[in-house]
This record gives sequence, C-alpha cells and structure tokens, in this order.
Amino acid sequence: MKKILCGALLLLLLVTLPLGCGKKEAALKTLELHEVTRSVFYAPQYVALNLGYFEEEGLQVNITTSGGSDKAMTALLSGDADVCLAGPETAVYVYNAGQEKHPVVVGQLTKRDGRKGGMPLMTLCYVLRQHGLVPGQDLEVVDSIQFNMMGPAFEGGTGDYVTLFEPTATEMQNAGKGYIVANVGLESGSIPYTAYMVTPEKLTKDPDTVKAFLRAVYRAQQWCVTATDEEIAQAMQPSFPDTSLESLMIVAHSYRETDSWKQELVMEAADFDRLLDVIDTAGELTARPPFQDVVDNSLAQAVQNGK
Repeated sequence: MKKILCGALLLLLLVTLPLGCGKKEAALKTLELHEVTRSVFYAPQYVALNLGYFEEEGLQVNITTSGGSDKAMTALLSGDADVCLAGPETAVYVYNAGQEKHPVVVGQLTKRDGRKGGMPLMTLCYVLRQHGLVPGQDLEVVDSIQFNMMGPAFEGGTGDYVTLFEPTATEMQNAGKGYIVANVGLESGSIPYTAYMVTPEKLTKDPDTVKAFLRAVYRAQQWCVTATDEEIAQAMQPSFPDTSLESLMIVAHSYRETDSWKQELVMEAADFDRLLDVIDTAGELTARPPFQDVVDNSLAQAVQNGK
C-alpha cells in the first residue's frame, strides 16, 4: 500500500517589515496579523508588505507565522491577533461549535490548493476519491507528522509521496531529493483555501482599519496580475531570505499558471459551497452554516468598487 504524507498543500509566506513610504512610523497604526504558515502561496500579502502598500494605508502590519490554522484562529479569538490568515474551514468549525462570537471571513487570498480537518489533507483526499482512490483502502494517508516536518520525514524515507507548500517543493526538486508530479490544487477546482478573518467586534468597532488592510491587499492582488514573474519574486524575496530569486520565479510562474492567486477579495457563495462539500466528504462537517453567517463581503466589495 502506497503512503502519502500530507501536511500542507500550497504555499504561504511571511514577511519582515519594509520601511518608510512617506509616512512617519509613529503615525502608523499597528495591526497584528497571524498567518497559518510562511509560503509563496500568499504572494500578494508579501507584495503589499514589501512594496509599502500597508504603510501607505497608515498601517504597520506585524506578521506572526502561527504554524497551523488552529493556532492562527486561537490567536484571533484570544485577542493576540487583529486579523488571521488561515483556512476558512476554521471559521466553519468555530461557528458549528456554537460560539456566538465566531470569526468572520472578510477577504479571500487564494483559491486552490495535513492535518485531520485541515484543507490540505481534506483537499488531497477529495482529489484522490475523484480519481477512484479511497484513502485507507487503496492507499494510506499519513496525517500524524508535524506540519513543518513533512519534508524531512519524506527525505528520511517515510512515505512514497508527500504534499508540500512552496517554495519547499521546488527547493526539494532542485536539490535532487524528489520530483513534483502533480498540483493538487489544480485538480480540486476553485476552493476558498485561505482567507482573512476578523472577530465580529473588530468588524463592528474598527471597520476603517480592516478596510485599509483589505485595500492594500487588493492593490497587491491587482499588481500581481500584470507584474512579471521576476518582479513578483523580487517583491517577495525580503520575506524569503533563504530562497533564491530563481526558485521564487519558478514558483510564482507555477501559481500564476494554475490561477491559484485570487485577483479579487470577494468570496463567492459557490466556492464556499464547494469548501463545505470537501469538509463533508472528509467526515468533518457537522452542519452546513449559511454563507452570510460566516462570510461578510461588504468591505471587500467596497474596496473593489473603489470606495
């Protein structure tokens, strides 16, 4: 029986702070952002950071890499984070748990692609079933290895295949340690893979800050549409100091070719339904929450309309 290690599927990134774009640092409002992981998958976010878009909106965005959607969500609910970037399935889980102050999705960053109950694992199993392979019967899917140890475990001989975020997959291939054979996200179709979430209190009491944040991200999304692979790689590199420009260009080209980055912030109801289908197929969905209860597109729509 073949073994597939599943821990992460696409890419995520984190960034250090770019300095200065005309506004004094003292005048900037600090916003704490917790991301699920650091990956090129989140390129527009790092573009917004490194090209100074957040600063031009009056924000100093501090990014913390949480190392898992559950950890990013915990930071949001505890007040350690103002915004979290994670899989929207975490908002579904909190909603279904009956918490009155459940997180709200205010913007979507990626649309394609593990741990049990996480999108990387569930998307992989969803795709495997679409191709006639039943996890646990036709193959064994290993989901017990720590998120950041997937690559080393595979290198050490565990599993016949492994799913990895970028740029790890490309770096492993370049080092002759494996071959990229498929893009799971391309196979799965459009799914809200990672999104920005805030608490209802943040949305009610400080909508201008949330809107300013989304405006910077949307500007970066639009910039990535026309920028070259090299320009995107250069803009991201401060957030990936240990990754070569060449590798970042390869990954940027791959994500653009597979249409993995959202070009707009609004989450579509049809894509949300597909997300619920994936969670349901994995046996992790206790109820299908109404779209309007989990997603608030009002600020994202206003930003896209130039308001």
